[in-house]
Amino acid sequence: MARIRGYIATSLDGFIAAEGDRLDWLFKYDGLDLGEHDHGVFLQRIRTVVMGRGTYDFLAKDGGPWAYGDQRVLVVTSRPIHDPKGPLETRSNVADLIGELRAFRDGDVWILGGGKLQMAFIEGGALDEIEIYVMPELVGGGKPLFPASGFQVSPRLVRADALDQGCVRLHYAFDRLPKGVEAAAPMI
Repeated sequence: MARIRGYIATSLDGFIAAEGDRLDWLFKYDGLDLGEHDHGVFLQRIRTVVMGRGTYDFLAKDGGPWAYGDQRVLVVTSRPIHDPKGPLETRSNVADLIGELRAFRDGDVWILGGGKLQMAFIEGGALDEIEIYVMPELVGGGKPLFPASGFQVSPRLVRADALDQGCVRLHYAFDRLPKGVEAAAPMI
């Protein structure tokens, strides 16, 4: 069974993007030495990348090449994507997608980008682990790491690492729900 993983950066005050979807505060850490936790090393373990429509639209606007040529890409959206930037598939139902991904046996799955999609996987009991990279920046507002949904869970801390330039890596695992306990229906 595939492991469904998160890997995301956040500001110290809990935002993944500043107002106006700005990431300038994050891009100033492009030379950050993450060693064994580097994004490229992480991506080598990933066979499928799942992203929401907002993340896809953000990536599609970038002038560079499509970064996920070696991975299967699924975009969660209810709207068609005309002239996609790279090879991808779309899905509109998160619960069905979770079942599909759980049956996948060819490498790990990365839930890329927005906290809204990651929260839907957490609420669905489907996120196995998450690596959160806390950057020493206060951005004052924007898109939160996890949007408020009323859902509560207590992930288990696997490891915490102080890294280059004041970045802190927090690695959490979400233990599976006991048999007979239903996960909340994912909301996105």
